[in-house]
Amino acid sequence: QGSSCRLRGHGGSCCPPGAGATMEIMYVYTRKRSEFGRPCSFSDRPAKVSVDIPPDPSMAGAFILRNPVDSSVQHTSDMSEHEVNTERVEVESRGINHVEGGWPKDINPQEVEQTIRFRKRVERDENYINAITHLGTLMEHCVKQNNAIDIYEEYFGEEEMAEVEDEPPSAKTINVIRDPNITKRTATHLSWHPDTCKKLAVAYSSLEFQQNMKDMNFDSYIWDLENSNKPELVLKPSSPLVSLEYNPKDSHVLVGGCYNGQMAYWDTRKGGLPMEVSTVEVSHRDPVYRAIWLQSKTGTECFSASTDGQVLWWDIRKLSEPTDTVILDITRKGLLENALGAVTLEFEPTMPTKFMVGTEQGIVIACNRKAKTPSEKITSTYSGHHGPVYALARNPFYPKVFLTVGDWTARIWSEEAKESSIMSTKYHLSYLTDGCWSTVKPAVFFTTRSDGTLDAWDFLFKQNDPSLSLKVCDEPLSSLRLQDNGCIIGCGSKLGTVSLLEISGLCTLQRNEKTLAAAMFERETKREKILEARHREMRLKERARSEGQEAEVEERLVESPQEVLDRTRREFFEVIEAELQRRVRTETQHLCGEVPGMG
Repeated sequence: QGSSCRLRGHGGSCCPPGAGATMEIMYVYTRKRSEFGRPCSFSDRPAKVSVDIPPDPSMAGAFILRNPVDSSVQHTSDMSEHEVNTERVEVESRGINHVEGGWPKDINPQEVEQTIRFRKRVERDENYINAITHLGTLMEHCVKQNNAIDIYEEYFGEEEMAEVEDEPPSAKTINVIRDPNITKRTATHLSWHPDTCKKLAVAYSSLEFQQNMKDMNFDSYIWDLENSNKPELVLKPSSPLVSLEYNPKDSHVLVGGCYNGQMAYWDTRKGGLPMEVSTVEVSHRDPVYRAIWLQSKTGTECFSASTDGQVLWWDIRKLSEPTDTVILDITRKGLLENALGAVTLEFEPTMPTKFMVGTEQGIVIACNRKAKTPSEKITSTYSGHHGPVYALARNPFYPKVFLTVGDWTARIWSEEAKESSIMSTKYHLSYLTDGCWSTVKPAVFFTTRSDGTLDAWDFLFKQNDPSLSLKVCDEPLSSLRLQDNGCIIGCGSKLGTVSLLEISGLCTLQRNEKTLAAAMFERETKREKILEARHREMRLKERARSEGQEAEVEERLVESPQEVLDRTRREFFEVIEAELQRRVRTETQHLCGEVPGMG
């Protein structure tokens, strides 16, 4: 029914143990079991004094005034909170119910015959005719005013456009990402995240011939630009990555080409280890310098190029063997020993069967994947560089126009003119290493140089010099990639430093710029075609002349020495005889002219 609590204590230490001195204190609290856990019920009662301790005057001398009286210590950080009450906006939905009115009560608007009869009767009314004539005059005046003056005309649009055009090209560095390894490697390839501009995949590899790879790290990285102190994800391939590319359909998937020729792909949701790697026997024999995703329904197909002279097609769901192969043999025999080494690839989704390859020998090869025989797979070649073609890109606005970068110059080509480029930059003192078109302006492209300089060219305004030249770093620049918005560009260097720059003045498409660029490319293509035809005609004439001389020489070689001597003697006497006859004719004419004068 109740509970009790008993407190029992022993005496203090002054009582020796065993003396039997104990003090027992006990107080019993009684409460019914059913009332356990019930809330306390407090009630108001007047105050009462339990103990009153009067002041002791003798203690006043020992009293010390404390200063400060109050003190406090705050261990938490100071926080502030502000609230603002804005005026509440009340929104009301209102509607208008429009019904046809103005009909007399005896006319039902729903009856078409009644309304027609009523209209005819009203239209014959003289007051109606006068009112319409008067209102028509006013309306005609207003219509003429609207036709004469455009009230929505923009008076200062051209001035605003001119101000935008006059903005000088400039660039500023917004971020620098360095290779976290002690032994620095080249940033060989960059790839922007397809959905957001805040992530960048960088492939790191050393392309120096026979360099000591003992302390070289194989890792490549995905960087989050908002937190670039450390990589967001470390990709761990079996061999250093030379190329790395995001899948445009699935941003979690990346494909990479390795230094040893293998292909691998990653799913960033599964970590840094590759999901699958191609076997060495079916892979490339040389480094995979470029890998590109195809626009397929599954989004799992890609193709790769290497300096072993092959272009291989893959499906990442089954990397055990390539799905197709093209041998880059320009003799069109399909022999691997004659193949040219591929350094870069170009694929335009609007031309699904065509692709282009830039080679080590400075030749660009245009190929057709769907062709049946090796001779048909290589459709044409373009030869214009003294060394490897390090960059190859179609113009995003005019796919038949493409850019190549190699040796000391960048060239613009048209598919229709195969013998030479239609435009080119000047020859630089340092080697060009990469290049790409602007995604927003059709005549603008960017190039990187081995002296660490980034050049921005606008061929609509200047062809002799770049519109913007910026010294990015002291070491050679090796790779280049522009964001789709056309304003942020990434430059990778030989020591693994990736510099991100924001371009100004070359990011806005101006009025008529597409038309002007198209006219420029068309004009230069026609000019090059005319020159090609002229050169072809001169070559044919030269060949015909040389063939005629060769035939004459062959005829002379058939003659014996005696016949040559007789022919030469005969020709000599014929020349002397012709000269004597000429002199006789001259003297005769001279005498005939003197005889009349003497008479």
